[in-house]
Amino acid sequence: MARDLKPERIERIVVRGANWVGDAVMTMSALRELRRVLPGARLTLATRQWAEGIFMGADLVDELLIVDGRRGASGFFAQVSEWRARRFDLAVLFPNAFASVLAAFAARVPFRLGYRTDGRGPLLTHSVPQPGWRGRRHEVFYYLNLIAELERALTGATTIERSAPRPELRVSEARKSEAVEILKGRGADTTRPLVALCPGSTNSRAKRWPAEGFAALADKLIEKTGAEVLLVGAREELDVAREVAGQMRRAPVVLTGATNLAQSAAVLSLVDLLVTNDTGPAHLASALGRPTLVIFGPTDPVTTRPYGESAEIVRRPPDCAPCMLRDCPIDHRCMTAITAEEVFHRALALLGRGPVEAGAQNLEEAKAPDAEPVSDAAPRKVEAVR
Repeated sequence: MARDLKPERIERIVVRGANWVGDAVMTMSALRELRRVLPGARLTLATRQWAEGIFMGADLVDELLIVDGRRGASGFFAQVSEWRARRFDLAVLFPNAFASVLAAFAARVPFRLGYRTDGRGPLLTHSVPQPGWRGRRHEVFYYLNLIAELERALTGATTIERSAPRPELRVSEARKSEAVEILKGRGADTTRPLVALCPGSTNSRAKRWPAEGFAALADKLIEKTGAEVLLVGAREELDVAREVAGQMRRAPVVLTGATNLAQSAAVLSLVDLLVTNDTGPAHLASALGRPTLVIFGPTDPVTTRPYGESAEIVRRPPDCAPCMLRDCPIDHRCMTAITAEEVFHRALALLGRGPVEAGAQNLEEAKAPDAEPVSDAAPRKVEAVR
């Protein structure tokens, strides 16, 4: 079937998008390359409702197709019916879940490309083995590798091997103006430096730097720089935002849970700095080109840090890190070892108000890797399944 995959036969593509905000941002480089590889095809991104806030107005795709949020058979068959009606020629499946390839198979999409995981191989027409380097390189390359293998299947070669990933996000001036009004409506002084803090994380308590650290950092930033501090995050993180605000000497502007993802992205496009745990806003702010400081503990910055020059990390890993656990079974030492003073010095440097002082220079830092060939350790061919 590989010989049947020709560019002229691909007019309509459906891409099953990632399921988390950070992962969605990390797919942007792959979507950009897919657009280059098949420039004449109509590109539909099948994704969750919240992703409209990321891809709204983006030129990476032609349309968004919202995945039915209902659980069980009703939601699955609604998705299959929608895909079948649109007569897609090719499905590119970013998630590794079995359900995504089953939907494409049931919808009779002729060509189905994805990773050969979770027993999905027989349902894929173009099955890609997981690269041996996964876990040692950034996840942006994992998504790019799929498109590189698609290009090989189409043309026999790929030019993605030396491409520098570009997870870039833009917000229109109209949306920025709306964000200014949101801030003013909450009492924010937009003439002051804007520093956003994201003290929560929706899928892991272990990723949270202690609330008292964020509170102490916020007070220092207000007192030393005159910043207007914004607390941002999802509605599920409102408890920790209130905890941080309750420990501060001066009241912050609490936006946690008060904005949708599109509005959050617009607000982040205006900030002078975001300090955050390893969570979705870190990737959004970095893709927007805003200075971003990410506090890492149980997760691995080599694979999941924001990929971009505007992001830095703070990390003091003990022997047990990265453990990737959602709850720390001991004393959360990977996070409690990081002090507010250390984070403040790094934040000050990113704000351009002072050099990184000696106390912060010893922090372990994982810089974004240089562009690497996607195929260093990747398979050279896609396995075509008849």
